[in-house]
Amino acid sequence: MFSFLKKLFGLSPSFEIAEIDPMKKFLIVGLGNIGSDYDETRHNIGFKILDYLAKEENLTFESQKLGAVTTYKLKGRTFLLLKPSTYMNLSGKAIKYWLTKEKIPVENLLVITDDLNLPFGSLRVKTKGSDGGHNGLKDTQNVLQTTKYNRFRFGISAEFAKGRQVDYVLGKWTDEENAKLPERLGKSIEIIKSFGLSGISNTMNAFNGK
Repeated sequence: MFSFLKKLFGLSPSFEIAEIDPMKKFLIVGLGNIGSDYDETRHNIGFKILDYLAKEENLTFESQKLGAVTTYKLKGRTFLLLKPSTYMNLSGKAIKYWLTKEKIPVENLLVITDDLNLPFGSLRVKTKGSDGGHNGLKDTQNVLQTTKYNRFRFGISAEFAKGRQVDYVLGKWTDEENAKLPERLGKSIEIIKSFGLSGISNTMNAFNGK
């Protein structure tokens, strides 16, 4: 393809056309639900983390097919940040579309989600696992036909009364949680950068349980 373009435009054989190495391109997906009713809810921590990164780096999300997307570049790496617009239960559809469109290998995928099984603010990165009852992960697993994809779980704890799980997950952060979130969001951004720059294994070693 590139040799054809060189001939077409009369470029010298030594001219090189920049091409993004697929191993240096990453899809970072924050799970959540679209709409103002879901803003600042625990279930939308994936959106919140990507919004925090975008604000820190002066990035702007644009509405595209199946989600809001922006690109972040760091030290030769390209991070495609995606907030699916499919609602949580159909997250896999958006993830597969953007993996395919951008020719990103599944090992360069990182899915950010809330987790009831972890204390508030706990951070855990894994390379595989079950959906743990999380509908966004369940759909992602079904669409990708694998449980072997990287996920970054942000603990929201399970401080709810019996039968009140849905209300809790879709509820707003408490004042105490909001006070602690900025530091946790900052650490979450470090995890995303480390994933692209240092790899999944080093990232797990450096951040899990921190």
